[in-house]
Amino acid sequence: MSETRWLGTREMAAWQAFLIASHLLERRIEEQLKGAAGLTHPQFEILALLSAAPGRRMRMTELARGVVVSKSGLTYQVAQLEKRGLVTRTSSPGDDRGVLAVLTEEGSRQLEQVAPGHVEVVRRFLIDLLTPEELETMTVAMRKAQQAMRPSP
Repeated sequence: MSETRWLGTREMAAWQAFLIASHLLERRIEEQLKGAAGLTHPQFEILALLSAAPGRRMRMTELARGVVVSKSGLTYQVAQLEKRGLVTRTSSPGDDRGVLAVLTEEGSRQLEQVAPGHVEVVRRFLIDLLTPEELETMTVAMRKAQQAMRPSP
């Protein structure tokens, strides 16, 4: 049995700074999206990913990986967006079991309306506070963490 490697002072400071900042930023993002359009952050991310996808459509499994939620969580969020007419679901051509999420025109309009405020929050509370070098360091560090946590293909 290996001995626990407790966090040192510097490591604990980094961990706590990351944890607190990420929670506070998530709260600001949620407040902005709820106030502007009644959307959750995952719902906004779904609309944004679909908007950038070819044909404004993606397989639900691919969308779940992009939004980083469980399949059941994604199904719930897409159902909420579908009720509002922002997304539709359809069968994948040539694959009866595959389901595609498709961004509607209304979903595209909603995204265009709310995206500027979202970007403003992200800039104000993160991006514009960092130097280009700090942004690069953050990108490298967070990609390392992503790679360590994502399941291998």
